[in-house]
Amino acid sequence: MATMADVARLAGVSIATVSHVLNGTRTVRPETRAQVLDAVRAADYTPNTVAQSLATARTRTIGLALSAISNPYFGELLHAVESEAAKAGYTLLLVDPHEDPDLEDTVVRKLHARRVDGVLLAPSADPGEALEYLTNRAVPTVLIDRLIDDRMDQVGTENVEAVAGLVGHLAERGHRRIALVAGHPGLATTVERVEGYERGLSRHGLAKDPALLVDGHSDADLARAAVQRLLDLDRPPTAIVTGNNSMTIGAMQALRDAKVEVPRDIALVAFDDFPWADLFAPRLTVVAQPFDRIGREAVRLLLRRMADPSATPTTTRMTPGFVHRDSCGCGLPAAARP
Repeated sequence: MATMADVARLAGVSIATVSHVLNGTRTVRPETRAQVLDAVRAADYTPNTVAQSLATARTRTIGLALSAISNPYFGELLHAVESEAAKAGYTLLLVDPHEDPDLEDTVVRKLHARRVDGVLLAPSADPGEALEYLTNRAVPTVLIDRLIDDRMDQVGTENVEAVAGLVGHLAERGHRRIALVAGHPGLATTVERVEGYERGLSRHGLAKDPALLVDGHSDADLARAAVQRLLDLDRPPTAIVTGNNSMTIGAMQALRDAKVEVPRDIALVAFDDFPWADLFAPRLTVVAQPFDRIGREAVRLLLRRMADPSATPTTTRMTPGFVHRDSCGCGLPAAARP
């Protein structure tokens, strides 16, 4: 098996230079770096990561604690995080707390036990124990997607005005009974999107009806049942806003089951875009989160925190885009609108 000394001999450099190239511990001239990497390939050298971590107290791994990995949005976010981490020479260690605060605390402790260099965390509705553990042990941490504590680095989407804009768009189309299928109770994103819904109603002079605000628990099946309850009301909504793309799928299933046609019978708009939203009939009008930029910025913030633990915490809220398609009913003739 080739050694670092073999690589150094092939590249015509010192063992220390090979170490700096492989571990990123010092800037090396591009031409020297290229020589070393060519020698690594020629020698078929595999670094001893255990020995490296013992010597440097770094494992070149980042822990990502992210629930609902099956959600298409989180899948795309995960891809962005992994890509940016790999570009910086880090491997991702992924765990799913399943929105359970006790499990969240457990998996955070396990990530720390595996000596990850930093943690990206999408916090649960009650993340106190996990955050206290990370803070007390000075583990470099960035909160992602759910922004709850400006004493920590965090990055996510602006939610309140985005949902208020969706409600406003429907109100301007003449809708007066607009429902929201909200996400998992207590999550920062759920709280903010409910606030946006209520702000949109108030801004357009629409009264709040508690029957029109239902919990979909960020789950397709539960959202399906919630929309069925909305349709069973004496005065059902004429438009529905869904709080994420998993719930959008459940909502569409419920409307299909009830033979309710979108947008002729009811308008539907959603928070989160996903690749096939443009392929549905009708095509979905959505707020699209910049998941790629969120994931990459989260990694950059974490790398900065690892390099400078005393840096001032940064909160970054990225503005989502409004993707105007057909499901809001704008293409209908005026006589067919509510």
